[in-house]
Amino acid sequence: MMAAALPRALCRLGRRCPAGLARPRPAWHGGARRERGGTGTSTDTKSAGRRWARPGGAALGFLGAFSLSPRDDEEEDGEDAIILLLKKAKLSVMKGELGEAERLLHQALRLAHQADNRRAVIYTYSLMANVAFMQGQLDNAEKLYKATMSSMLAGDTKEDDNAILEMSLKLASIYAAQKQDPKGTDNQAASIEGKNGLLERHKLALAGYEFCILTLEEKIAKEKDLPEDVLPAEEKANTRLLLGMSLDSYARYLLDINQLSVAQKMYEKALQISNDVQGETHPQTVVLMNDLATVLDAQGHYDEAYSHVKRAAELAKVTQHPEEHMVLNNLAAILMHKKDFLQAKQVYKEALKQAEQKGDADSVRHIQEELAELAKRRKGSK
Repeated sequence: MMAAALPRALCRLGRRCPAGLARPRPAWHGGARRERGGTGTSTDTKSAGRRWARPGGAALGFLGAFSLSPRDDEEEDGEDAIILLLKKAKLSVMKGELGEAERLLHQALRLAHQADNRRAVIYTYSLMANVAFMQGQLDNAEKLYKATMSSMLAGDTKEDDNAILEMSLKLASIYAAQKQDPKGTDNQAASIEGKNGLLERHKLALAGYEFCILTLEEKIAKEKDLPEDVLPAEEKANTRLLLGMSLDSYARYLLDINQLSVAQKMYEKALQISNDVQGETHPQTVVLMNDLATVLDAQGHYDEAYSHVKRAAELAKVTQHPEEHMVLNNLAAILMHKKDFLQAKQVYKEALKQAEQKGDADSVRHIQEELAELAKRRKGSK
Protein backbone atom coordinates (compact mmCIF):
# COMPACT_ATOMS: atom_id res chain seq x y z
CA MET A 1 0.00 0.00 0.00
CA MET A 2 1.47 3.32 -1.06
CA ALA A 3 0.46 5.21 2.09
CA ALA A 4 2.15 2.72 4.39
CA ALA A 5 5.39 2.79 2.43
CA LEU A 6 5.66 6.53 1.91
CA PRO A 7 7.77 7.59 4.95
CA ARG A 8 10.49 5.05 4.11
CA ALA A 9 10.30 5.98 0.43
CA LEU A 10 10.73 9.65 1.25
CA CYS A 11 13.73 8.85 3.40
CA ARG A 12 15.38 7.00 0.52
CA LEU A 13 14.96 9.83 -1.97
CA GLY A 14 18.34 11.32 -2.77
CA ARG A 15 17.15 14.33 -4.76
CA ARG A 16 18.51 17.60 -3.49
CA CYS A 17 16.33 20.68 -3.22
CA PRO A 18 17.48 23.65 -5.31
CA ALA A 19 19.01 26.48 -3.33
CA GLY A 20 17.71 30.01 -3.08
CA LEU A 21 14.02 29.14 -2.90
CA ALA A 22 11.36 31.06 -1.11
CA ARG A 23 11.06 29.82 2.45
CA PRO A 24 8.11 27.65 3.31
CA ARG A 25 5.36 29.81 4.75
CA PRO A 26 3.30 28.23 7.55
CA ALA A 27 1.09 31.24 7.19
CA TRP A 28 -2.18 32.55 5.91
CA HIS A 29 -2.31 35.41 3.44
CA GLY A 30 -4.83 38.09 4.08
CA GLY A 31 -4.66 40.55 1.24
CA ALA A 32 -6.46 40.63 -2.10
CA ARG A 33 -5.77 38.07 -4.76
CA ARG A 34 -5.12 39.18 -8.34
CA GLU A 35 -7.58 37.56 -10.68
CA ARG A 36 -8.22 37.76 -14.40
CA GLY A 37 -10.56 40.66 -14.14
CA GLY A 38 -9.18 42.55 -11.18
CA THR A 39 -8.59 41.68 -7.58
CA GLY A 40 -9.90 39.35 -4.99
CA THR A 41 -9.01 37.74 -1.72
CA SER A 42 -5.43 36.71 -1.43
CA THR A 43 -2.95 33.98 -0.99
CA ASP A 44 -0.14 36.12 -2.34
CA THR A 45 0.48 39.03 -0.01
CA LYS A 46 1.43 39.75 3.59
CA SER A 47 1.35 36.60 5.71
CA ALA A 48 0.25 36.13 9.27
CA GLY A 49 1.53 33.42 11.56
CA ARG A 50 -0.34 30.13 11.75
CA ARG A 51 -1.66 29.43 15.22
CA TRP A 52 -2.48 25.76 15.36
CA ALA A 53 -1.99 24.72 18.97
CA ARG A 54 1.13 22.61 18.85
CA PRO A 55 0.17 18.91 18.96
CA GLY A 56 2.05 17.78 22.05
CA GLY A 57 2.61 14.25 20.83
CA ALA A 58 3.58 15.36 17.34
CA ALA A 59 6.04 18.10 18.05
CA LEU A 60 8.92 15.67 18.10
CA GLY A 61 8.41 15.24 21.79
CA PHE A 62 8.49 11.48 21.23
CA LEU A 63 11.81 11.23 23.05
CA GLY A 64 10.59 12.60 26.34
CA ALA A 65 13.28 13.09 28.93
CA PHE A 66 16.63 11.56 28.08
CA SER A 67 17.04 10.40 31.67
CA LEU A 68 14.52 7.56 31.81
CA SER A 69 17.10 4.79 32.10
CA PRO A 70 19.59 4.45 34.99
CA ARG A 71 22.88 6.30 34.47
CA ASP A 72 26.00 6.89 36.45
CA ASP A 73 27.01 10.40 37.55
CA GLU A 74 29.30 10.95 34.58
CA GLU A 75 26.55 10.05 32.12
CA GLU A 76 24.11 12.31 33.93
CA ASP A 77 26.50 15.27 33.79
CA GLY A 78 26.98 14.77 30.04
CA GLU A 79 23.28 14.44 29.39
CA ASP A 80 22.44 17.46 31.51
CA ALA A 81 24.80 19.52 29.37
CA ILE A 82 23.01 18.34 26.21
CA ILE A 83 19.60 19.12 27.68
CA LEU A 84 20.73 22.60 28.74
CA LEU A 85 21.95 23.36 25.22
CA LEU A 86 18.69 22.11 23.74
CA LYS A 87 16.66 24.28 26.08
CA LYS A 88 18.78 27.32 25.20
CA ALA A 89 18.33 26.53 21.51
CA LYS A 90 14.54 26.34 21.89
CA LEU A 91 14.55 29.66 23.73
CA SER A 92 16.56 31.21 20.89
CA VAL A 93 13.99 29.92 18.40
CA MET A 94 11.20 31.51 20.43
CA LYS A 95 13.10 34.81 20.33
CA GLY A 96 13.60 34.52 16.58
CA GLU A 97 17.37 34.15 16.99
CA LEU A 98 17.69 31.26 14.55
CA GLY A 99 21.41 31.64 13.94
CA GLU A 100 22.12 31.34 17.65
CA ALA A 101 19.77 28.35 17.88
CA GLU A 102 21.66 26.65 15.06
CA ARG A 103 25.00 27.25 16.83
CA LEU A 104 23.70 25.78 20.10
CA LEU A 105 22.23 22.75 18.34
CA HIS A 106 25.57 21.98 16.67
CA GLN A 107 27.17 22.02 20.12
CA ALA A 108 24.46 19.71 21.46
CA LEU A 109 24.90 17.36 18.50
CA ARG A 110 28.63 17.14 19.08
CA LEU A 111 28.12 16.24 22.76
CA ALA A 112 25.40 13.72 21.85
CA HIS A 113 27.75 11.97 19.41
CA GLN A 114 30.55 11.96 21.97
CA ALA A 115 28.23 10.40 24.55
CA ASP A 116 26.88 7.94 21.95
CA ASN A 117 23.38 9.03 23.01
CA ARG A 118 21.25 7.92 20.07
CA ARG A 119 18.00 9.46 21.29
CA ALA A 120 19.70 12.79 21.90
CA VAL A 121 21.24 12.68 18.42
CA ILE A 122 17.85 12.02 16.80
CA TYR A 123 16.12 14.72 18.81
CA THR A 124 18.83 17.27 18.02
CA TYR A 125 18.62 16.45 14.32
CA SER A 126 14.86 17.03 14.45
CA LEU A 127 15.34 20.46 16.03
CA MET A 128 18.06 21.33 13.50
CA ALA A 129 15.65 20.38 10.73
CA ASN A 130 12.98 22.67 12.16
CA VAL A 131 15.44 25.58 12.38
CA ALA A 132 16.61 25.01 8.80
CA PHE A 133 12.95 24.87 7.71
CA MET A 134 12.23 28.20 9.45
CA GLN A 135 15.30 29.76 7.85
CA GLY A 136 14.16 28.70 4.40
CA GLN A 137 17.13 26.35 4.00
CA LEU A 138 15.00 23.75 2.27
CA ASP A 139 17.82 21.56 0.99
CA ASN A 140 19.28 21.21 4.48
CA ALA A 141 15.87 20.81 6.14
CA GLU A 142 14.91 18.03 3.73
CA LYS A 143 18.09 16.07 4.43
CA LEU A 144 17.76 16.51 8.21
CA TYR A 145 14.10 15.45 8.27
CA LYS A 146 14.91 12.37 6.21
CA ALA A 147 17.86 11.49 8.45
CA THR A 148 15.68 11.86 11.54
CA MET A 149 12.87 9.77 10.08
CA SER A 150 15.26 7.04 8.93
CA SER A 151 16.79 6.78 12.41
CA MET A 152 13.38 6.66 14.07
CA LEU A 153 11.94 4.08 11.66
CA ALA A 154 15.06 1.94 12.12
CA GLY A 155 14.14 1.77 15.78
CA ASP A 156 10.74 0.98 17.25
CA THR A 157 8.84 4.05 15.95
CA LYS A 158 5.77 3.20 13.89
CA GLU A 159 5.01 4.83 10.55
CA ASP A 160 1.77 6.31 11.90
CA ASP A 161 3.52 7.91 14.87
CA ASN A 162 2.59 11.58 15.06
CA ALA A 163 6.24 12.62 14.99
CA ILE A 164 6.78 10.77 11.69
CA LEU A 165 3.59 12.25 10.29
CA GLU A 166 4.55 15.79 11.28
CA MET A 167 7.90 15.43 9.54
CA SER A 168 6.18 13.92 6.49
CA LEU A 169 3.94 16.99 6.45
CA LYS A 170 6.97 19.28 6.53
CA LEU A 171 8.58 17.37 3.68
CA ALA A 172 5.37 17.80 1.68
CA SER A 173 5.48 21.53 2.46
CA ILE A 174 9.08 21.69 1.25
CA TYR A 175 8.17 20.02 -2.06
CA ALA A 176 5.19 22.34 -2.42
CA ALA A 177 7.46 25.35 -1.96
CA GLN A 178 9.86 24.24 -4.69
CA LYS A 179 8.34 26.05 -7.63
CA GLN A 180 11.21 27.18 -9.80
CA ASP A 181 9.85 28.21 -13.18
CA PRO A 182 12.04 26.73 -15.95
CA LYS A 183 10.38 28.56 -18.85
CA GLY A 184 12.77 31.50 -18.69
CA THR A 185 15.85 29.47 -19.64
CA ASP A 186 17.43 29.67 -23.10
CA ASN A 187 18.56 26.04 -23.01
CA GLN A 188 15.83 23.70 -24.25
CA ALA A 189 17.28 20.64 -22.50
CA ALA A 190 17.57 22.57 -19.24
CA SER A 191 14.00 23.79 -19.67
CA ILE A 192 12.69 20.24 -20.13
CA GLU A 193 14.70 19.03 -17.16
CA GLY A 194 13.39 21.91 -15.07
CA LYS A 195 9.77 21.15 -16.01
CA ASN A 196 10.25 17.48 -15.19
CA GLY A 197 11.72 18.44 -11.82
CA LEU A 198 8.78 20.74 -11.15
CA LEU A 199 6.33 17.94 -11.96
CA GLU A 200 8.26 15.55 -9.72
CA ARG A 201 8.11 17.96 -6.78
CA HIS A 202 4.40 18.49 -7.38
CA LYS A 203 3.79 14.73 -7.28
CA LEU A 204 5.85 14.39 -4.10
CA ALA A 205 3.90 17.21 -2.46
CA LEU A 206 0.56 15.63 -3.36
CA ALA A 207 1.68 12.18 -2.22
CA GLY A 208 3.00 13.58 1.05
CA TYR A 209 -0.13 15.56 1.87
CA GLU A 210 -2.44 12.68 0.96
CA PHE A 211 -0.38 10.22 3.00
CA CYS A 212 -0.55 12.43 6.10
CA ILE A 213 -4.27 13.09 5.79
CA LEU A 214 -5.32 9.50 5.03
CA THR A 215 -3.07 8.03 7.73
CA LEU A 216 -4.31 10.48 10.35
CA GLU A 217 -7.96 9.92 9.42
CA GLU A 218 -7.47 6.16 9.74
CA LYS A 219 -5.65 6.60 13.04
CA ILE A 220 -8.38 8.84 14.47
CA ALA A 221 -11.09 6.37 13.45
CA LYS A 222 -9.13 3.49 15.00
CA GLU A 223 -8.53 5.34 18.28
CA LYS A 224 -11.94 6.98 18.57
CA ASP A 225 -13.51 4.49 20.99
CA LEU A 226 -10.42 3.74 23.08
CA PRO A 227 -11.07 4.44 26.77
CA GLU A 228 -9.32 7.26 28.63
CA ASP A 229 -7.05 4.88 30.57
CA VAL A 230 -5.76 3.45 27.29
CA LEU A 231 -5.45 6.70 25.33
CA PRO A 232 -5.96 10.06 27.07
CA ALA A 233 -8.31 12.60 25.48
CA GLU A 234 -5.37 14.98 25.12
CA GLU A 235 -3.56 12.50 22.86
CA LYS A 236 -6.66 12.12 20.71
CA ALA A 237 -6.91 15.91 20.46
CA ASN A 238 -3.22 16.12 19.48
CA THR A 239 -3.81 13.76 16.57
CA ARG A 240 -6.86 15.74 15.43
CA LEU A 241 -4.85 18.96 15.57
CA LEU A 242 -2.14 17.39 13.43
CA LEU A 243 -4.82 16.40 10.92
CA GLY A 244 -6.06 19.99 10.97
CA MET A 245 -2.55 21.25 10.27
CA SER A 246 -2.24 18.81 7.36
CA LEU A 247 -5.58 19.81 5.84
CA ASP A 248 -4.73 23.48 6.23
CA SER A 249 -1.31 23.14 4.58
CA TYR A 250 -2.73 21.01 1.75
CA ALA A 251 -5.55 23.50 1.18
CA ARG A 252 -3.10 26.38 0.80
CA TYR A 253 -1.11 24.39 -1.76
CA LEU A 254 -4.26 23.47 -3.69
CA LEU A 255 -5.33 27.12 -3.68
CA ASP A 256 -1.92 28.09 -4.98
CA ILE A 257 -2.20 25.64 -7.91
CA ASN A 258 -5.80 26.74 -8.56
CA GLN A 259 -7.57 23.53 -7.52
CA LEU A 260 -10.20 25.60 -5.81
CA SER A 261 -13.06 23.16 -5.16
CA VAL A 262 -10.73 20.60 -3.54
CA ALA A 263 -9.05 23.36 -1.53
CA GLN A 264 -12.48 24.42 -0.29
CA LYS A 265 -13.19 20.91 1.03
CA MET A 266 -9.84 20.81 2.84
CA TYR A 267 -10.45 24.22 4.42
CA GLU A 268 -13.92 23.19 5.54
CA LYS A 269 -12.53 20.10 7.30
CA ALA A 270 -9.65 22.06 8.88
CA LEU A 271 -12.06 24.74 10.12
CA GLN A 272 -14.33 22.11 11.67
CA ILE A 273 -11.40 20.56 13.55
CA SER A 274 -10.10 23.90 14.78
CA ASN A 275 -13.58 24.91 15.91
CA ASP A 276 -14.19 21.58 17.68
CA VAL A 277 -10.80 21.28 19.40
CA GLN A 278 -9.71 24.89 19.91
CA GLY A 279 -12.97 26.81 19.87
CA GLU A 280 -14.48 29.49 17.63
CA THR A 281 -12.52 32.34 19.22
CA HIS A 282 -9.10 30.69 18.80
CA PRO A 283 -6.86 32.74 16.45
CA GLN A 284 -6.45 29.76 14.11
CA THR A 285 -10.21 29.33 13.76
CA VAL A 286 -10.49 32.98 12.75
CA VAL A 287 -7.70 32.51 10.22
CA LEU A 288 -9.39 29.48 8.71
CA MET A 289 -12.74 31.26 8.41
CA ASN A 290 -10.91 33.94 6.47
CA ASP A 291 -9.10 31.37 4.31
CA LEU A 292 -12.32 29.54 3.51
CA ALA A 293 -13.81 32.86 2.46
CA THR A 294 -10.77 33.36 0.21
CA VAL A 295 -11.33 30.17 -1.73
CA LEU A 296 -15.09 30.70 -1.95
CA ASP A 297 -14.54 34.21 -3.28
CA ALA A 298 -12.06 32.89 -5.85
CA GLN A 299 -14.84 30.62 -7.17
CA GLY A 300 -17.33 33.48 -7.37
CA HIS A 301 -19.39 32.32 -4.36
CA TYR A 302 -19.52 35.84 -2.97
CA ASP A 303 -22.49 35.51 -0.62
CA GLU A 304 -21.08 32.43 1.10
CA ALA A 305 -17.63 34.00 1.22
CA TYR A 306 -19.10 37.13 2.79
CA SER A 307 -20.84 35.10 5.49
CA HIS A 308 -17.55 33.48 6.57
CA VAL A 309 -15.33 36.56 6.35
CA LYS A 310 -17.90 38.73 8.15
CA ARG A 311 -17.90 36.29 11.09
CA ALA A 312 -14.09 36.15 10.98
CA ALA A 313 -13.92 39.95 11.14
CA GLU A 314 -16.34 40.03 14.09
CA LEU A 315 -14.26 37.48 16.01
CA ALA A 316 -11.01 39.19 15.08
CA LYS A 317 -12.31 42.43 16.58
CA VAL A 318 -13.60 40.81 19.78
CA THR A 319 -10.42 38.80 20.35
CA GLN A 320 -8.07 41.61 19.26
CA HIS A 321 -6.55 39.35 16.62
CA PRO A 322 -3.10 40.68 15.63
CA GLU A 323 -3.99 40.38 11.93
CA GLU A 324 -7.43 41.93 12.11
CA HIS A 325 -6.46 44.39 9.38
CA MET A 326 -5.83 41.49 6.99
CA VAL A 327 -9.23 39.97 7.70
CA LEU A 328 -10.80 43.39 7.14
CA ASN A 329 -8.94 43.68 3.86
CA ASN A 330 -10.48 40.41 2.69
CA LEU A 331 -13.90 41.54 3.88
CA ALA A 332 -13.57 44.72 1.83
CA ALA A 333 -12.46 42.79 -1.27
CA ILE A 334 -15.49 40.51 -1.05
CA LEU A 335 -17.80 43.50 -0.55
CA MET A 336 -16.27 45.00 -3.67
CA HIS A 337 -17.06 41.82 -5.61
CA LYS A 338 -20.62 42.02 -4.31
CA LYS A 339 -20.65 45.58 -5.73
CA ASP A 340 -21.24 47.08 -2.31
CA PHE A 341 -18.70 49.78 -3.08
CA LEU A 342 -19.61 52.22 -0.32
CA GLN A 343 -19.28 49.62 2.45
CA ALA A 344 -16.12 48.24 0.85
CA LYS A 345 -14.51 51.68 0.98
CA GLN A 346 -15.31 52.10 4.66
CA VAL A 347 -13.85 48.69 5.53
CA TYR A 348 -10.75 49.31 3.41
CA LYS A 349 -10.15 52.58 5.25
CA GLU A 350 -10.41 50.85 8.63
CA ALA A 351 -8.02 48.13 7.43
CA LEU A 352 -5.60 50.82 6.20
CA LYS A 353 -5.77 52.65 9.52
CA GLN A 354 -4.95 49.48 11.46
CA ALA A 355 -2.15 48.49 9.07
CA GLU A 356 -0.56 51.93 9.48
CA GLN A 357 -0.84 51.74 13.27
CA LYS A 358 0.87 48.32 13.23
CA GLY A 359 3.62 49.47 10.86
CA ASP A 360 2.71 46.83 8.28
CA ALA A 361 4.13 48.55 5.20
CA ASP A 362 3.28 45.71 2.79
CA SER A 363 -0.37 45.71 3.80
CA VAL A 364 -0.53 49.51 3.65
CA ARG A 365 0.75 49.47 0.10
CA HIS A 366 -1.58 46.67 -0.89
CA ILE A 367 -4.69 48.26 0.63
CA GLN A 368 -3.88 51.53 -1.13
CA GLU A 369 -3.76 49.61 -4.42
CA GLU A 370 -7.10 48.05 -3.60
CA LEU A 371 -8.64 51.44 -2.87
CA ALA A 372 -7.45 52.60 -6.28
CA GLU A 373 -9.03 49.51 -7.87
CA LEU A 374 -12.24 50.19 -5.96
CA ALA A 375 -12.34 53.75 -7.30
CA LYS A 376 -12.02 52.41 -10.86
CA ARG A 377 -14.84 49.95 -10.37
CA ARG A 378 -17.12 52.59 -8.84
CA LYS A 379 -16.42 54.92 -11.74
CA GLY A 380 -17.05 52.13 -14.29
CA SER A 381 -20.35 51.22 -12.69
CA LYS A 382 -21.82 54.72 -13.10
